[in-house]
Amino acid sequence: MNSESLRRRASLELLRAEAADELSVLVDERLRSGEDPWDFMEDLPTVDELVVFMLRAENIAESGGGRPNAARHYRVLRQISLDYPPLTPAVWRLLGETNTSRRWDAMVRPEAS
Repeated sequence: MNSESLRRRASLELLRAEAADELSVLVDERLRSGEDPWDFMEDLPTVDELVVFMLRAENIAESGGGRPNAARHYRVLRQISLDYPPLTPAVWRLLGETNTSRRWDAMVRPEAS
């Protein structure tokens, strides 16, 4: 086993703190560019959704960087839910069809046949 596979998982508290910092930077940048918070705050991910995206991106990078198909996307998010049970509601929101209007939504849809 290589050293990367043996590394400790980050605590959920640390991941949430990093995500909250990132989210505050996003809000600050948009406010500084003159955007009205009423126009964009609802479009931003929650802290837990951002943590899930960060963990998903890490998993994609570790497995070669290719965009996952719908089945792999589901498995990756399901594994995140198993590894970090408090993130389960965020994982299920991201797997559902309710977020498809958000610009940042990484929903993976099956290819048309």
